[in-house]
Amino acid sequence: MDTTLLTMLAVLTSAVVLVLGGVITHLAYRAARRNGSPVMRRFAAGFGLVTLGLLLGGGVHQLLGWSFLGGVLLQRSVTALGFGLLVYSLYGHADTETARA
Repeated sequence: MDTTLLTMLAVLTSAVVLVLGGVITHLAYRAARRNGSPVMRRFAAGFGLVTLGLLLGGGVHQLLGWSFLGGVLLQRSVTALGFGLLVYSLYGHADTETARA
């Protein structure tokens, strides 16, 4: 495949992931505010970090001139933190409302 086409597809798929990740983060945040659940707050923050990882990885490479691998390392580090927070929100210390269910 042509490099230009691959670059366009990479940018397009990244944009779709950013939009969908942003929507999921927003919906989880609204749910957390609605019911006051600490678990949902952590879940929203985890999805926010996963989405932010993608934005930061590409951003530092394109805008700040970091190397491609430096951007990938930043992206994967922030994404790993986000997934860790997601796991913690699902299996960590449950609030009393969730513990009773």
